[in-house]
Order: sequence, then structure tokens, then C-alpha cells
Amino acid sequence: MIKYVIKRLALSVLILFGVSIIIYGLVRIKPGLDFIQTKFYAQMQLDSTGEVALMVEEQRELYGLTAPVFEGYLVWLNHILHGEWGNSFIFSVSTGEVEYLVDDQGNPVLDSEGNQLTKPISSSNVLDIIKDKSRISFIIALIATILQFAIAIPLGITSATKQYGVVDYSVTVLAMMGISLPSFFFGALLLRIFSIQLGWFPYAGLTDPNSGLPVFIDNLHHLVLPITVLVILSIGGLMRYTRTNMLEVLNADYIRTARAKGLSEHKVIYKHAFRNTLIPLVTIFAGILPGLFGGALITETIFSIDGIGQAAYRAVTQGDIPFVMAYNLFLSVLTVIGTLLSDLMYAVVDPRVKLVGGKK
Repeated sequence: MIKYVIKRLALSVLILFGVSIIIYGLVRIKPGLDFIQTKFYAQMQLDSTGEVALMVEEQRELYGLTAPVFEGYLVWLNHILHGEWGNSFIFSVSTGEVEYLVDDQGNPVLDSEGNQLTKPISSSNVLDIIKDKSRISFIIALIATILQFAIAIPLGITSATKQYGVVDYSVTVLAMMGISLPSFFFGALLLRIFSIQLGWFPYAGLTDPNSGLPVFIDNLHHLVLPITVLVILSIGGLMRYTRTNMLEVLNADYIRTARAKGLSEHKVIYKHAFRNTLIPLVTIFAGILPGLFGGALITETIFSIDGIGQAAYRAVTQGDIPFVMAYNLFLSVLTVIGTLLSDLMYAVVDPRVKLVGGKK
């Protein structure tokens, strides 16, 4: 088992190395990159000190964007391996620390009560930004993932056990709607109905100071619609996949044997059929979490949630190259972790799989 995990970790490192090559290459050959940077520099003209424009140019050199592609990649990779991911062009987050203000002569600046004034210290390091903005995105993705499995798997099983019935057709229609509807359209539709017309839910952000609700309840109230969009649009494929695998298992010889022995239908389905249905379902676990984070790009933008998805959208449209690179690596790491976990879970669910000597 340990040898297998080590082998998979080594393979994951190689995969991430290959992904890093692709990410850097796409950034260098990205169509419209020059236009985006020109637009970004035009915005930087508003900075009278020129400090922001200087920082942008320094970051371009740090990431090897002014060097040939191969040489630039080695420069960038060297900084990545040393934990120097650079600074975002447009984002900054509070570090929780403060700086005491002084005047030109070094004397403390005091308020009317004689207390020295302070200002919060911010960081534009891309790792700090990803850490800060991914918190709410992770909460949304985690809740959506739990609800997705809790809803899709039982509906898929019910659809299979009642094949060609009303429930089966209803689940099929719901699944096809979830697969077919674009997230931006469905999100805008929910906003129109439940926020603007009915006024049941807020239409943007995470908090409302005028709501009078506790912060936790207020946050949940704001997250109902975004989570609903992610769940409805993601359960369709999982329901169909569960139904297909359940039908295949229910037609197996050992299921007919279990029924012939007089076992109850509930025991046949949930003790014998369901466990074997889980085996192929585990294989799709690898793409669930990164898929939800990727879908957050549209969902968070529609509902104005300050998460990593909205930040990624702004970074792409405003040419924030360091953040775009880090965001794609972040999704790659999630995918690799999900793949590793799905392999290990596969061995747990299927007793026929043995992880001995690094082989399945």
C-alpha cells in the first residue's frame, strides 16, 4: 500500500511538471495577450507615482515573459520551486497586521485623542490571494459536492429500480435539464425569479448589514442560489451514471440468485447491488471537486461572490498573468489529489483490488 502511494505521488509530480509546461506555453502563445496587456497598462496610467507600472514590468521579468519561451519557462519554474510565485497585478489581501503612520520627520501621526494612527498591511502575493479567496469557494464546493452525491445517487438508484416508470422518466428529464442548461443562463434565471421578482434571496455578495440576521445565517442565505445552481447542473450526469450502472448490476446473475433465495428487495438493492454500483462511481470522484471549482468561475461572477472563481475571471480579462498561472496550477493540484483519492477509494470499495508491491 505504501509503495503504491509513493509511486502514485511520484507520478503526480511528473503530471504536474507536464501541466506546468502546458500552462506556461499557453500563457506565452495566448491570443490577445498583447491586447490585454496594452489595456492593463492603459489603466496603470492612473497611478501618478508609476510604482504599479514598475511592479508590472518587474513581474514580467520575474516570470521570464521578456525572454525566449524555453528560457522563460526555466526562470519561472525555478521561482515556483523556491516558493516565489510572485505578486498579482490587481489583487491584494490584508495580512492582519498594521503599520504605524509617521510624518516626513519620522514623528508619529496622532488622532484627536492622541493615539497613533495605523493602516492595514496588505499582500499581493498570489499564494496569499489564492488562500484567502479559495476559502469561500471551498465551502461552496464542499456543500455542493455533498448535496450532489446525496441527491444524485438515491435518485439514480430509484430510477433504475423503477425503470420505465413515472419516477424514471422524471429523473431522466431532470438529468437532461441539468446537463443541457448553461450555468450562466440558469444562474441569471434564478436571480430573476427568486431575487428580483420574489425577493426571497439576496442577489449578490455574502452579507447584508441591513438583514438583521446573524452572520452565519446571513451567509447561508446568500449562498442558497449559488449552491443550487452548482448542484442542479452537476447532478444530471451523476444520476444517469448511477442509473446505468445500477441497471447493469441488477441484471447480474448473483442478484437473481439473491432474489431466488428469498432476500428482501431492500437488502438485495442496498446490500448487494449498491456496493457494486459504487465501484465505477468512485472513478468519477477525481473530477468532481476541480470541476466545481472551475464552475465557480461563472457562478461566483454571476452572484458577485468574492471567491477564487470571480478572481480568476477578473485576472483573465485584465491580464493578471501571475494569478492566471497560479490558478491553473491550483486546479491541476486538485485534479491530481482527486485522482489519487479515487484510486485509494477504489481499493476500499472493491475487495478484488489489491495494492501490493505498487500494483493493482
